[in-house]
Amino acid sequence: MSISISERAANRIFEIRKEQNISAEAPLRVAVVSGGCSGLTYNLEFDDKQAAGESDKIFEDHGIKVIVDMRSFLYLAGTNLDYTDGLTGQGFHFNNPNAARSCSCGESFSL
Repeated sequence: MSISISERAANRIFEIRKEQNISAEAPLRVAVVSGGCSGLTYNLEFDDKQAAGESDKIFEDHGIKVIVDMRSFLYLAGTNLDYTDGLTGQGFHFNNPNAARSCSCGESFSL
């Protein structure tokens, strides 16, 4: 199992890199951290060092390199990262098959 990225999310990631003058090769680091109203929350950041640790998982989808630490991968296996800009909110959304429940804003979840 891996983490996949929708075409819309990939396009938005490319736009953000350009807007913020971030290298086109900078991978996206995805993590799960404690917090949020459901107990766990998602964290996205560009890893300009491109240094993956020994236990990191590395995936690539739509030309985006994704790095995930092993602890986070246990929560994220099979997840699809999407982006929406509709009336109900703009931003990245995680379609996580491992989440038993998530808050209404979609930024946190529990197992």
